[in-house]
Amino acid sequence: MEQNLIRLLKADEIECRVSVIKESGLSLLLYKDARVDQKILDETFGIFGWKRSHQSIEGNLYCTVEIFDKEKEEWVAKQDVGTTGYAEKEKSQASDSFKRAGFNWGIGRELYTAPFIWIPAGKASIMYKEDQNKVKRFSCNERFSVSSIQYNDDREICALVIVNDSGHTVYELEEKGAGATIACKGTGGASGNKAETAKKPAQKNTAGKVQKDSASISKEQIDSLQAELDRTGVTMETVQSRYQIKEPGAMSAELYGRVMSALKRTKSTEAA
Repeated sequence: MEQNLIRLLKADEIECRVSVIKESGLSLLLYKDARVDQKILDETFGIFGWKRSHQSIEGNLYCTVEIFDKEKEEWVAKQDVGTTGYAEKEKSQASDSFKRAGFNWGIGRELYTAPFIWIPAGKASIMYKEDQNKVKRFSCNERFSVSSIQYNDDREICALVIVNDSGHTVYELEEKGAGATIACKGTGGASGNKAETAKKPAQKNTAGKVQKDSASISKEQIDSLQAELDRTGVTMETVQSRYQIKEPGAMSAELYGRVMSALKRTKSTEAA
């Protein structure tokens, strides 16, 4: 089954979702929907070469994706659990568990190598209104899309362009050095305007310092994480939202590595 390597995502298969929005700007997350998983499984293993099933375990919905190994003539299964969305609970759990099971097979795993994507207020139409307690609530009605994306030999994102509804570039990660093996252009209409590099505004870590109690990672690792947050201007709130971290100091070593990898590929506030 080794020859059936899951291909990397194309630009038009990746969607953008607003994660954190403030007066100074907003951050984006990259994701895909379940239809992309179905398409890639069909392409890679054939429409009769894979199957999915769901089961409820202790109130949680699990999905199992099985691939038929022609060499061993047997089905190989990988399973994961889904989370509940705000609407249509059963449907959202089924879709999420399917995508998580697909991730175990390698579909979309490259999205976890994405940098922290920050779009300053000058490049996004951010609106706000005050509630009865005079607290500002920010929103943005613009839609953002991936215009082009490139990966290196390690299947990591090394170049990325994101555009708004009008096709203007609002974020660009430039490839550094050689090693970009795949360039995937989007089918959407990015205009011919010269790409502008989105600059991260200097901002304080408003969510506070990294907690140092009950940590499963070392004090040196925590200090290194805090140094990267200070260097990039990325807030801990943004990191927690992206990786669904409840207690920053208690993250696993694997998750810590993913966070640090993304931060190291993010521009510093001084260079922005």
